[in-house]
Amino acid sequence: MLQWDVSPAASLLSRCVSRDMVSQEEIDSASSRLSPAFSSHLHEAELRIRTQRQLDQLQLQTELLQTEKKNADVTHTFYLARRFQMFQTFCGHLQNLLKDQNSLRQRLMRPLGRTNLPVQAHLHRFVVDLVKVLLDFIETLEEKLDTVRCSPAAIDHLAQLNTSLARLLGTVGEVASLSNQVLQRNGVHNSSA
Repeated sequence: MLQWDVSPAASLLSRCVSRDMVSQEEIDSASSRLSPAFSSHLHEAELRIRTQRQLDQLQLQTELLQTEKKNADVTHTFYLARRFQMFQTFCGHLQNLLKDQNSLRQRLMRPLGRTNLPVQAHLHRFVVDLVKVLLDFIETLEEKLDTVRCSPAAIDHLAQLNTSLARLLGTVGEVASLSNQVLQRNGVHNSSA
């Protein structure tokens, strides 16, 4: 047979057989097998690689299931529905406050029927300003709640609502501090009069 008629693979295999690196039986058995590996060592290595891939895939699926289990209390509709219902109740209360905004403003600006409000007259302006800030916050909260309802990401909704609730609690704290100052000044004024 001429040298250029022999394929490079056949030439390599004949050199391997002549140097006793691979036996002719291994080559014959490898050609009859479905696996392209010539030796049992290559076949075992191929099986180990396949097993490692399957193990990695199972570990990834396990991690995904653990993450899903850990976040189930945030993403599950049961918990989200309860929180959403609480926020709707809170929003309804704030809407009622917005409806009564003009009457509250008028009551705070001047007492009705010569009755004295618990806030002294020179402090009414500050209370009215505080109510305006509170109403602006409520309107902003309404807008944010509307965007939360329209947005598909539930985690973002909860973060925005929690931020708004923290701001509202901060505003309530400021109102409480201001009312305490007003009451203290009223007590000082009454004791000096």
